[in-house]
Amino acid sequence: MSAAAGLSAAHPAQVLLGAQAGAATLPVCDHYSGVEARMRKSLQLQAEMIEEFGACVFDVTLDCEDGAPVGGEADHAAMVVALAALASDKARVAVRIHAVDHPAFDADMAVIAGKLSRHLSHIMVPKVESVADVVRAEQALLAASAGGLPLHVLIESPLAVRNAFEIAAHPRVQSMSFGLMDFVSAHGGAIPADGMSSRGQFTHPLVLRAKLEIASACHAHGKVPSHCVVTEFNDTETMTTAARHAARELGYTRMWSIHPNQIRPILAAFAPTGDEIESATKIIAAAAHSDWAPISFEGKLHDRASYRYFWQVLERAHQTGRVLPYEAQAYFSAPTH
Repeated sequence: MSAAAGLSAAHPAQVLLGAQAGAATLPVCDHYSGVEARMRKSLQLQAEMIEEFGACVFDVTLDCEDGAPVGGEADHAAMVVALAALASDKARVAVRIHAVDHPAFDADMAVIAGKLSRHLSHIMVPKVESVADVVRAEQALLAASAGGLPLHVLIESPLAVRNAFEIAAHPRVQSMSFGLMDFVSAHGGAIPADGMSSRGQFTHPLVLRAKLEIASACHAHGKVPSHCVVTEFNDTETMTTAARHAARELGYTRMWSIHPNQIRPILAAFAPTGDEIESATKIIAAAAHSDWAPISFEGKLHDRASYRYFWQVLERAHQTGRVLPYEAQAYFSAPTH
């Protein structure tokens, strides 16, 4: 008998995920590498962890913006193309290209998107200021015959934060990330350097406001908000605290990693607890047995509004490589339609 035997034939993702829920499901960690040796190690680590967890639990983003030496952009892009083309079908590999106003932007799009459209999960565009920048990037994708690729965008200035809701509304945008360092620098010294630290980025009012605006814009339009880096990459406790804060208090469902040591703390911080997974499994199972009608569970009323939340708990558990109870496993081993 299958794990889902006796349950409603409808998959929770079909029944529950409507306009109020995020349309995109992405790994909770986005790991960045800009140097060839680190890129190779990152792709190898991703392959090893796919074997360990049975799913791709983090993206690898190969960086052409900060990774490419000045004057060597074309060679760097060619190297990125060669590496990404070697990744397995189970891998999720992306590339951060140069900003739309950079001289290398058009060449980046033509070479990287043009040659890797079937290999990449998305293209990351930095320093997006407005919807016009998204439109420019989309046009470049279409010109490279890569119209199926989603765009992830970096929000890195006060103006970009002002335009966050309009940017998130564009159908090509799948995720928005907060660029902490550039955002602080864009204030001309009005935000102290401590605003870039693991402490200051969660306490300075302007930085905190920007993070909340981006998260809110993403949730308003069913996009994925991705939290910025923590530069203290050898401090596991600091990394874990920051990731938990981003996930539990600021509404982020994804976070950047800039060192392999940060990947597992991010996965752990964004994962539901064992108790949360157990409760969600029981509630979804009871709801399915009742054909998604309202139920009473442990003295509380539940209906589709709360079922949606508990289904998303199970999705996040799967995305972070948590071991799911037997009753929930079938939902992630079969197509949703």
